Amino acid sequence: MDLKQKILIIDDDADLCRLLKNNLEPEGYQVCIRHDGVTGLEEAQNSDYQLIILDIMLPLINGYEVLKKIREKSFVPVLMLTAKDSEGDKVSGLRMGADDYLTKPFSNSEFLARVSSLLRRYTVFNTADSSGRTIVLGRLSVDKSAREVRKDGLPLELTAKEFDLLLFFAQNPGKVFTKKQIYRAVWMDEYAFDDNNIMVHIRRLRKKIEDNPENPVYILTVWSVGYKLGGDFG
Repeated sequence: MDLKQKILIIDDDADLCRLLKNNLEPEGYQVCIRHDGVTGLEEAQNSDYQLIILDIMLPLINGYEVLKKIREKSFVPVLMLTAKDSEGDKVSGLRMGADDYLTKPFSNSEFLARVSSLLRRYTVFNTADSSGRTIVLGRLSVDKSAREVRKDGLPLELTAKEFDLLLFFAQNPGKVFTKKQIYRAVWMDEYAFDDNNIMVHIRRLRKKIEDNPENPVYILTVWSVGYKLGGDFG
C-alpha cells in the first residue's frame, strides 16, 4: 500500500474514530482525525488527502456544511457517515457532492471495502494514460489529465464521481450500459443494487452539463436497460 494515501476522518465519536484508525493503519493508510466541523474543515482545506470520511452530525458546523465548503475547492472523494437510515439523508449527501455513504452501524469489512473502492477509483482515474487526453463532445471538452470539463470554453465544477461518470461515457461512445456495468466500472466495486446512488449522480451530472436536464443530449436514458452517451450534441 502506498503510504502517501492519506485519509482524514471527521467525526465526534472518539471511540469510533479510534476503531476506524486502528483498522485503516494496518492496511497502510495514513490517518488523521478531527472531532468537529470547524477543525475538520480547516484540516481538509490545508492538507492534501486522498479520501475524507465525514460524519453528518458534527459539533460547531454539520457535515453537510463541511462538504459544501470542501466542494468549493476540492474534488477529493468523500465517504459520508450517517446514523440515520434515511433515504433523504443519503440523497442530500450525494446531491451535495459526496461520493458514497455508510449508515451506522456498519461492519469493518464493509467499511474497508468502501474505502478501498473509493481510493482505487481515485488512483486509477488520476493516473490514467494521458494519450489523447482531451475528448471533445460537441460543446463539451473532457481533459483526462487535468480532470477538467469545459462547456463552450468555460470550466464546469464537477465532483470527482461526476467527472468519472462523464469520462466513462465519453470513452465508450454509443455503447449502452446497465446500472450494474456502470457501478462496476465507475465505483469499481461489486454492484449492490444501489440504483439510487447511480441515479442521483447522473441527475446531478445532467444539471451541470445539459442545457435542459429534462431533455438531455449527452447522457441518455435507455429505458429498461440503462444509459448511454448521446450522439447528437449540436
